[in-house]
Amino acid sequence: MVHANAPLNLPAKVILIGRVIVDKRPVSHVAKEMGISRQAATRWVRRFQDDGPAGLLERSSRPRSCPRKTSLELEAAVLAARERLRSGPQRISADTGVSPRTVSRILVRNGVPRLDWCDPITGELIRASRKTARRYERERPGELVHIDVKKLGKIPDGGGWRALGREATVAHKHKKQRIGFDYVHAVIDDHSRLAYAEIHDDEKGVTCAGVLTRAAAFFAANGIPKIERVISDNAFAYRNSAAFKDAVARLGAVQKFIKPHCPWTNGKVERLNRTLQAEWAYRRKYTSGQERADALAPWLNYYNTERIHTGIGTAPINRVSPM
Repeated sequence: MVHANAPLNLPAKVILIGRVIVDKRPVSHVAKEMGISRQAATRWVRRFQDDGPAGLLERSSRPRSCPRKTSLELEAAVLAARERLRSGPQRISADTGVSPRTVSRILVRNGVPRLDWCDPITGELIRASRKTARRYERERPGELVHIDVKKLGKIPDGGGWRALGREATVAHKHKKQRIGFDYVHAVIDDHSRLAYAEIHDDEKGVTCAGVLTRAAAFFAANGIPKIERVISDNAFAYRNSAAFKDAVARLGAVQKFIKPHCPWTNGKVERLNRTLQAEWAYRRKYTSGQERADALAPWLNYYNTERIHTGIGTAPINRVSPM
């Protein structure tokens, strides 16, 4: 199991060892391209040299002993008081004699939901969690792909307010003129994080179907021959479009939907959308929509082949075709 704060997972550590020990490359160079410190890379190399493959496994940082840890009996009393009183740490503290801060830690450690997430009458959880029960990652490329659409304001010729400043474009507020939106359709593989994106003028079902078909061809050309599942939010184009359903069927895939109002279930493509905004759409001052569109393909190539993805510790293409 990967440590919560670990910068590299096991496959990435294998890549690290291969580049340093097999390819005889400098540790500092490999560490930089994998987005970790030289000290961290050296530590994993030494562990591998001392213990072999077993040295690449995560080790618990928990102390061997904790003399002041709250006893199981006292922890059970706190949990029972919470269920009985349905109150916060202060009242539970008065009832059990445990400090409010310790009560809070016990409640968090045992996954007890906040009071405002529960029904005041029954005490049952009624609010959707802001995270899934566990962080998941599919075992192989193509097992699951995420798809979504991000809406961006079009850029008028000559540049918008980001390029010219708000004062230069304030006159547009007094005109009955709407320049519309660009719809960025993004698809990302769950395991490798290999990404594909296109810009369109709408988010209709036919458009989404075409994007998925071309994304599948792109994935096949890069070592992912089959898509097994496609997950999306509950947008009309994905749930109701016959064209999109046909596109999924032609791929031999199964269509999945996230739980309503839980966008984090589709978090990998949501995070890609955020990265697209920060590193491509709003990275520099574009003077036209075409200029921004022309910059998308080079950025995607960089994202897939060079940029270190923090979630996997390497570039996405390396998870499809390990170097």
